[in-house]
Amino acid sequence: MSDMTETTPGWLTTDELEMARAHMPILYVEAVPVRVDDSGEVTSIGLLLRIGPDGTVSRTLVSGRVLHHERVRDALLRHLEKDLGPVALPRVPASLQPFTVAEYFPTVGITPYHDPRQHAVSLAYVVPVTGDCRPRQDALDLVWFSPQEAASEAVQSEMPGGHGVLLKQALAHVGLGY
Repeated sequence: MSDMTETTPGWLTTDELEMARAHMPILYVEAVPVRVDDSGEVTSIGLLLRIGPDGTVSRTLVSGRVLHHERVRDALLRHLEKDLGPVALPRVPASLQPFTVAEYFPTVGITPYHDPRQHAVSLAYVVPVTGDCRPRQDALDLVWFSPQEAASEAVQSEMPGGHGVLLKQALAHVGLGY
């Protein structure tokens, strides 16, 4: 047995993550970045443009795992900064009650949400951002859409795994059901 102290708690090796994904649900947070006007009404929705492991280009939301011993609020902020850049200036809600809980299954059809890698449970939030957003990590771009454009069939068809459904739920949550 080693007396070494783990200096990066919460991180799993690739093999450990695959083993965990095969045996239990993984907790995620997802954020729908929005711009709001002075009255608090949503004027635009930010969607990331990504290239998937299979080479397909799609639109997606800010999303990522909650690490062991990490608060949900901290995970949300970490993923917003990772995907939108350090000066996005997100305003995380004072109440961390999500607008929905999305259950992703590796089997298609159980819920509208699908992730072939795992069973995942995701807490979803609408998060206003006021700063300069510059995508980082594996995102190619961040495109701002009007609520009507985001709800359009064209944009929805570019959002795999149920993210289009989640986006429509977010729009309904802020009073913009389309």
